[in-house]
Amino acid sequence: MIHQLSDVQSKNIGEGTNIWQFVVVLPGAVIGKGCNICAQCFIENDVIVGDNVTVKCGVQLWDGVVLENNVFVGPNATFCNDKFPRSKNKEFNVLKTVVKEGASIGANATILPGVTIGKNAMVGAGAIVTKDVPDGAIVKGKF
Repeated sequence: MIHQLSDVQSKNIGEGTNIWQFVVVLPGAVIGKGCNICAQCFIENDVIVGDNVTVKCGVQLWDGVVLENNVFVGPNATFCNDKFPRSKNKEFNVLKTVVKEGASIGANATILPGVTIGKNAMVGAGAIVTKDVPDGAIVKGKF
């Protein structure tokens, strides 16, 4: 189901995926099957979302973000993709951020660029993730 008030430009949306109102999905994005993309999300071109992923309201997935299968992203979680952001930066360097299978990211967590969150790891609400999170780890605060 793609809500009539969303702007989904990608043709790469898996079967059984729900995309709710006020979501923008750019043409290059790939979203797997059985996903739930909640209201007011933005998904850029160079983004891959696996199967059975939940992205709660207010999340932006910028170029370079990969969410593997069965990932949960809580409301208003923030992903960054450039370590040195500047307006109109001609030397913009996208860093790949990977959230491995089964991992969960709590509400309002901030994930810095180039980080990998391990398989089945859990990032607590409001955490700031500055480095890789090992498989199965539970992290909170500044990590």
